[in-house]
Amino acid sequence: QVQLVESGGDSVQTGGSLRLSCAASAFRISSACVGWFRQGPGKEREAVAGIYDYDGSTYYVDSVKGRFIISQDNAKNTVYLQMNSLKPEDTGMYYCATVAGVCTLVRGVPDAAYFDYWGQGTQVTVSS
Repeated sequence: QVQLVESGGDSVQTGGSLRLSCAASAFRISSACVGWFRQGPGKEREAVAGIYDYDGSTYYVDSVKGRFIISQDNAKNTVYLQMNSLKPEDTGMYYCATVAGVCTLVRGVPDAAYFDYWGQGTQVTVSS
């Protein structure tokens, strides 16, 4: 069955960097839409970034533009989230998710309502 496994979360100081990985199985990321989401302490889940292979587009929430980069390695069937210049407000559990089947309805910053399969999450903590 479809499985997503996140890794790479850690505790870092403000200004630090981390690279999160989302390893996929039972589907090919080369023909999928994958999103990164996060949920900070006491906050609602929010979208962070998405990569959509139907047109090769990437999208970011405004708060991470210029600092985070979403990418993929088709050979490893893995999606990455490179996070630079981290801030305390980036703290949270980070999840990757994908859409079952055709995902051409997904546009812009990912909407969690469209995403069917989720990983277990990886914790990112940024201290000041």
